[in-house]
Amino acid sequence: MKRIHILLPVLLAAGLCWSSCSKKDAADDMIDNNLITLVVADNFNLSVYGAALRRSNMDNTLKTSGPFTALAPSDGAFSAAGFTVTGMLMANPLLVSRIVNYHLLDGKYELNKLPYLFNQELRSRGGKIFVTHWIKGTDTVITINGARVLAENMAASNGLIQVINHVLAPYVHEQLGSAIMAEQDITLFTQALISSGQLQTINSTGPYTVFAPSNAAMQAQGYTTVQQVSETDPQVLKQLVNYHVIRGRRFIYDYVLSTGPSNTNRQVMFDGNTVGIELAEDAAEPGRFGTIMLTGIGNTQGIHVVKKDILTGNGVLHVIDGVLKITQ
Repeated sequence: MKRIHILLPVLLAAGLCWSSCSKKDAADDMIDNNLITLVVADNFNLSVYGAALRRSNMDNTLKTSGPFTALAPSDGAFSAAGFTVTGMLMANPLLVSRIVNYHLLDGKYELNKLPYLFNQELRSRGGKIFVTHWIKGTDTVITINGARVLAENMAASNGLIQVINHVLAPYVHEQLGSAIMAEQDITLFTQALISSGQLQTINSTGPYTVFAPSNAAMQAQGYTTVQQVSETDPQVLKQLVNYHVIRGRRFIYDYVLSTGPSNTNRQVMFDGNTVGIELAEDAAEPGRFGTIMLTGIGNTQGIHVVKKDILTGNGVLHVIDGVLKITQ
């Protein structure tokens, strides 16, 4: 009888342990380890993006059923934009939320199934984005606002992850004119737009692309002060401005994709004249064409893009270090 009394507690304890372990195993089986947030957490190249999800509290959203499409900048992309994991976790959560929302789409978008077209408009939670699907040589390339997709359609149980090589800047201006006025280094060109009457044009539906010369470039051309520009013949200024505007939305990488084996091309400007385009190596990506040089009919040297892909609701702004000239 004593042996029975000794064995009974042991059997009961073993039964309770088996029951507890079974419940734990069942709970573990119910955890979805393939949600977007967990896929991001497991990817060593997306650590800053993971920190952004946590800082903005969007990691909880991306644990729901969705589906979602997450545009995830690589760690290299965040580093180029000045972000680290520590810095992201200490950043203003409202700013981080704005960035994260602009990189998140409701729905499952397999971007490689879009038509072969430039700058197809989609809507993220933070506003309009523009996707290009194109063939360059033997490669099929996808870009978003001019940023290349490095890894496409990474599968998660509640959507997809598209890894990109730049952090997309949410646009704050619906009109190009507002974005131009906000740039402190192009005030002389801004006055040329105003005095020529073309500011209203680029604020219309569009879209338009503007290559705006920096103040130093305008001064080298003889436009030394805002006052002087305002007193210049409006027709002269209109001719200058129209040779720096394009009908249509053009990110810098669009030229990389659309230029042939010669690595050169020509772009028709707003006034009907053309500008020469030559592909150039991007300092941020040695060995790879990532930017362009422009040459006007009257220029003897190429002009560099010093600030690119400033997106607005009705177009794109680039800042250049020279004035495009029709005549020498």
